[in-house]
Amino acid sequence: MKHVVITGSTRGIGYGLAREFLRLGCRVTINGQSQESVDAAMQSLRILYPDTVDGFAAAVGKRDEMEQLWKCAEEKFGTIDIWINNAGIDQERKYFWELEEKAYDQILDTNLKGVMNGCHVAFNHMLKQGSGQIFNMEGFGSNGMMREKMTLYGTSKSAVSYFTRSLAIEAKQTTIKVGTLSPGMVATDFLRKSLDEHNRKIFNILGDKVEPVTKFLAQKVLGNQENDASIHWLTKPKVMWRFASSMFKKRDIFN
Repeated sequence: MKHVVITGSTRGIGYGLAREFLRLGCRVTINGQSQESVDAAMQSLRILYPDTVDGFAAAVGKRDEMEQLWKCAEEKFGTIDIWINNAGIDQERKYFWELEEKAYDQILDTNLKGVMNGCHVAFNHMLKQGSGQIFNMEGFGSNGMMREKMTLYGTSKSAVSYFTRSLAIEAKQTTIKVGTLSPGMVATDFLRKSLDEHNRKIFNILGDKVEPVTKFLAQKVLGNQENDASIHWLTKPKVMWRFASSMFKKRDIFN
């Protein structure tokens, strides 16, 4: 039975991943920044999985708290086989020059430094145990795409992609595997913040609800045997098919 730790997993894609790994027979440790959010998510998940899920509050931007998360998870369920750095926050829909310094401190602390902290902690402990896999969550900007009022968020995710692939190169000399997860456009509160009439049309063509995306990602993670794996839900052929089929098939992922 695999043990999976997922940061930022009290809602959205992280929560969906936790639910899918539990459904597939794993033990799962969830994480959120506040104890209240962790308790609420655990209460929901334990209805169906009372003995295989636990959770701990910890801020990903603080490495000592990531160390504590590892320690608590390991004490509860033993060896940690998979660590997923999912925690991330969005930016206000403002131009970069309109943002306060606090805004980019918060986003870089969570989206970039949080990933680095999670990787540093997990990698060192996995070296001691002799095995393990680490996955980092990609997002808008990971493929170089740009959009007004998304500069800060896109920069953080672009950096995560570079960092992960470079770390995977370094990991080749070890027994640890490092990879990325790319969920595409998923109907979460995160995505709803970007909604306007133009975006809604695009999101309804290319986007998906949480369940099919997290089901796909969880299965691929558990089946992965490769270092530098890049697991994509929204592939180029899928994008082309979605646009072609949108002329005769209407979708509403927000309903």
